[in-house]
Amino acid sequence: MPRTLSVRPHAWALKEPFAISRGTRTHARVVIVEVHEAGKAGRGEAGGVAYHGETPESMATQIEQVRAAVEAGCDRRQLADLLPAGGARHALDAALWDLEAKLSGVPVWQRAGVGRWEPVDSAVTIGMRDIDAYEAAARAYDGYPWIKVKVGPGSPEAAIQAVRRGAPRARLIVDANQSWSVEELCEYEPLLRPLGVDLLEQPVAAGADAGLVGYAGQIPLCADESLSTAADLPGLAGRYRFVNIKLDKVGGLTPALELAGAARAAGFRLMVGCMLGGSVSVAPGMVLAQLCEVCDLDGPWLQSEDWPGGMAYEQGRMALPSPELWG
Repeated sequence: MPRTLSVRPHAWALKEPFAISRGTRTHARVVIVEVHEAGKAGRGEAGGVAYHGETPESMATQIEQVRAAVEAGCDRRQLADLLPAGGARHALDAALWDLEAKLSGVPVWQRAGVGRWEPVDSAVTIGMRDIDAYEAAARAYDGYPWIKVKVGPGSPEAAIQAVRRGAPRARLIVDANQSWSVEELCEYEPLLRPLGVDLLEQPVAAGADAGLVGYAGQIPLCADESLSTAADLPGLAGRYRFVNIKLDKVGGLTPALELAGAARAAGFRLMVGCMLGGSVSVAPGMVLAQLCEVCDLDGPWLQSEDWPGGMAYEQGRMALPSPELWG
């Protein structure tokens, strides 16, 4: 039977509006692809990189442009010659990994050579909100191992104090999504140390990374928006200790595994993150998570709806995807 490709945009409703420094969303808008061959179907899903201008419609257009090559039998490695890094390539890469696994009977984690396949602790994200609402949200997650707190311009001290009141035991990631200056970072970081913050994610704008040379704060910094592909690593050295690898940015699990290897070799510690999206969008990230110290794959948990048989998330522990779902 010939290989066929299907592509469709989709919107998953969120449990509550999700607010970060760039804006607020009520739905996770994604593109979903399926590649059918020999009676099997490989699935992929991607939310794309909104701050790079990606939308489900733009990703679907990119995928349609390579339909002939995909249906002619191109493999994952060839995708890098067909599509740039981004959500469209992530969705197709995931579908081809899934198809390979279903046709061969060998699960993705074994084909990827990650060496283990275990549930992981994943941060749960609290979006921007009023101070009292930060505390209430954190109280609902008391006992979770990791909480990621979205903050915006201005001092985050009151917000993090509120989260600490609600969840005194959790390890904390504070994510300002590029909304601080380097000077503000140096002002705010000492205020966060007594509150037990473990990681500061992308506090300054990607274009301001050079200002981090000589940064003397004690809380490690993690690059997010500053990192898309391995080509970005040299510019991050000496400025960040962690890098957050997102499959939507790098263009799928295939290049993400290569990026993880390059980042480790360059001395970076690893985090895996995700964009908003359903369980199929983050399932490939679970393969990468086996190599990472910090995991933030809670996108499906933030939704009020998900794929049938979606990935379970209990008390901050993310279960492995079922073989029927992906991989």
